[in-house]
Amino acid sequence: MKSAHFNDPVAAYDLLAAHYAGISRRRQPYLLSVEREIAARIPARSRSILDIGAGDGIRTARICTASAIRRVVLVEPSAEMRALGRSHSELDSRSDSAGKSAMEIRDVEASSGGAALVSPGRQPWVGGVTGRIPEGRHQASDESPHIEIWPFRAESLPAESASQRFDVITCLWNVLGHIAAENRGCTLRAVAQLLNQNGRFFIDVNHRYNLRAYGSLRTCARWVRDRLFPGESNGDVLANWNVGESSISTYGHVFTHREIVRLATAAGLELEERIVINYEDGRIQRFAFQGNLLYVFRRSSRIDSSSAPQTS
Repeated sequence: MKSAHFNDPVAAYDLLAAHYAGISRRRQPYLLSVEREIAARIPARSRSILDIGAGDGIRTARICTASAIRRVVLVEPSAEMRALGRSHSELDSRSDSAGKSAMEIRDVEASSGGAALVSPGRQPWVGGVTGRIPEGRHQASDESPHIEIWPFRAESLPAESASQRFDVITCLWNVLGHIAAENRGCTLRAVAQLLNQNGRFFIDVNHRYNLRAYGSLRTCARWVRDRLFPGESNGDVLANWNVGESSISTYGHVFTHREIVRLATAAGLELEERIVINYEDGRIQRFAFQGNLLYVFRRSSRIDSSSAPQTS
């Protein structure tokens, strides 16, 4: 079997993009269960969503269809994954009640001159430089939902953008586990700043003590190590995908509940709920060791004020 290892997860996903649909199908019970739990908890009258590490965007589209969200922003640093997303009919051909196309896709690509690079036939959108959120271009009428694709790395999302707020922010399928330890805090701080006062942040992570996924021996060894030799790197793993006759691997991290709560609290997020979901069949579980962890967070009251800006 040929193997390809990438220190940079974005490079790994560039190669993985061609196999992404098949990988998603194999985990469909879990992925759909996560989406159902999110859709059931999205606040009423939510109009905007930011999906960090959106992949091909199909999951975001399903969540938005279930919740009637109109503005969709996909944050995806992999060029191949963005191209895959633009090619999907679920993104490009959502229709209104009259049967006309009601979804507009805008690519916010980086270029040396600071102007946007867009797909053929699209209207250009000036100002989309990587690491800087384009301001004042997010108005969307109820009749014209649209998607924007931002090529940012999660850790490059600016936290100081006062005019951008989202009702819903998602970071799914252990995307946080592909972000280096030193960048996880700034990523979650940006989330807290970009989240609307009454919004919700949904994140699911691979649970370090998922007994059903990792087996009793490995899980117990991890638990003992965490207590005898606590450290940030204890959850570092090799994320590996077998695709045909090849394998693709990159950096990954699996989390404990305590680790997630600590990171989120430091970033200005308050825990509202935790849901445990079986990684094999998508069933909701009672105990944490039975599955992966889906979290619902809101902005901490300490970073809110009466003058906090609202989402569009």
